[in-house]
Amino acid sequence: MTDTSEIKNKIDIVDFISEYVQLKPSGINHKACCPFHQEKTPSFMASRDRQSFHCFGCGKGGDIFTFLQDMEGMEFVEALKFLADRAGIQLTHEISKVNTSQKNRIKDINTAAARFFNKFLVQMDSAKDALDYLHERGIADESIEDWQIGYVSNQWDLLTQYLLKKGHSIDDLVSAGLTIKKDNANAMSGKGFYDRFRGRIMFPIWDIHGIVVGFTGRQLVPDDRSGKYVNTPQTLVFDKSNLVFGLNKAKQEIRKKNLIVVVEGQTDVISCHHAGMQNVVASSGTALTEGHIKLLKRYSENMNMAFDSDPAGEAAAKRGIDLAISAGMNVKVIQIPEGCGKDPDECIKKDKKVWFDAVDNAKAVMDWYFERAFFNKNTSDPKEKQAIANQLLPEINLIPYAVEKDYWLKELSGRLGVDTTVLREDLKRFDKNKLETRNVKPENQNKSLKDQEKDRLGLLFENFFVLLLKFPTPNFEFTLNFESALSTSIYFPLYKAIKEAYTLNNSIDINTLRGKLNSEGKENIVDILLMKGELDFSAISPDVAKSEIESTFTEIKKELNRNSRQELQVLIENAERKGDQEELKELLEKFRELN
Repeated sequence: MTDTSEIKNKIDIVDFISEYVQLKPSGINHKACCPFHQEKTPSFMASRDRQSFHCFGCGKGGDIFTFLQDMEGMEFVEALKFLADRAGIQLTHEISKVNTSQKNRIKDINTAAARFFNKFLVQMDSAKDALDYLHERGIADESIEDWQIGYVSNQWDLLTQYLLKKGHSIDDLVSAGLTIKKDNANAMSGKGFYDRFRGRIMFPIWDIHGIVVGFTGRQLVPDDRSGKYVNTPQTLVFDKSNLVFGLNKAKQEIRKKNLIVVVEGQTDVISCHHAGMQNVVASSGTALTEGHIKLLKRYSENMNMAFDSDPAGEAAAKRGIDLAISAGMNVKVIQIPEGCGKDPDECIKKDKKVWFDAVDNAKAVMDWYFERAFFNKNTSDPKEKQAIANQLLPEINLIPYAVEKDYWLKELSGRLGVDTTVLREDLKRFDKNKLETRNVKPENQNKSLKDQEKDRLGLLFENFFVLLLKFPTPNFEFTLNFESALSTSIYFPLYKAIKEAYTLNNSIDINTLRGKLNSEGKENIVDILLMKGELDFSAISPDVAKSEIESTFTEIKKELNRNSRQELQVLIENAERKGDQEELKELLEKFRELN
């Protein structure tokens, strides 16, 4: 079996995670907002030296394999195969045999189908009309090859029979969404099964890693019996609410320009890339979803969106815009000038400079909303004032940032001539109680006071150990026994190891601690806390750190003392109720000692 350390040596975890989230240097490590839960303050840390990651908010952590498994929902063997392929490492025969999950078989089928469609288009005489159509649409041979555009003739089971001959099972072809089963079908011969895609120009859809997971088929000859576009149905690998067309090709340019350009159609994306604008993507046959927004936000928080100007196009775009605003993204609307084309593809064919200028001059979405809301309205009419407010307040309410929300409320107040307090009162009608709708509980909600006090003590201990490991302090004296306070804590083994080190050597050695606390297959607590130190204390000097260690240690003692007094008070009250004078005297003596 291939040693996973060989893969880790060839694939840098920081570079790999950077494909998902925007990491920023933090000391010797890199930090970001966690991709596994919603947060505004970064608590996610990736370490190049230790080839590991950890989130101090949700607790997820591990190595590059764990990250890929958690991020993509892969089994370990799937992640191993994917990373081995990426690293150019040949897996052993045993691993290759194990890696036969249906998910991987479907990916292999899709890859084979994409090659079949593409070769059919460029090599078969019966595909001439399809090739001519693409050329007429301005799609060059270079783009056909780059995007693996294909074609399949209008035959019932051409692809199915081809893939069966290649050794794929009929059940997997059905599961991949490429083959449809008739009643009374004969699985052994393939009879009674037919192709989902027939007589269509085929556009492969890739996941973020460039693996074909599905297809969109466009009719070449109009046929009222089926839709103009047909997509792969939901499968183990295809979920259109979480796939963004072209993102695998656009992601690096998006990072470079810090801008996502979103268009409606796949031909729009292809035309833009061919014209030299390569930070362009499209949703996969659906309005933008929360999954799309979450995926796109990994690469940039700035999004310029183009959409058809008809009511259906605007309605679909608005749903995506609202989701993006709620997620804290900066959204602008691209407006193609009148007469310059109904979509980016048409505009580029007429004059690509007009399209590039339209993207550069995109209008901030709230300006666009205000312009539409006030268009042809009489602001001296109270009913029209209310209509404008009803149109704009829900959009303002979606903004997650207080300062920005306040700005637009004041803007609306000024333009309507209405006091902001009135608008704020009206705004309550549109409050969606975001914490409930997103299933996010406020900090300490449903926690007792005692639980919150425990949280404080736990945080103090955590900061104490973080500081002590990041800034090892010689001759530090443990003047209090913490064993009982930490007996059920994850930090108990660390506490014992540190105390032993100070008892024997008056100092601690990080590598020795790491070795003592090594737990096979799990993150080392020393590495986790060192990464937190980089996140929280990278800017302070050793002198400040020493003072911080001492003050935190003092706070721990105070907190323990306070907790002990509270516990004694409860016992004293119980002794008084029982009338046990001997126990009462003993407890009062302990209480005086604590004070």
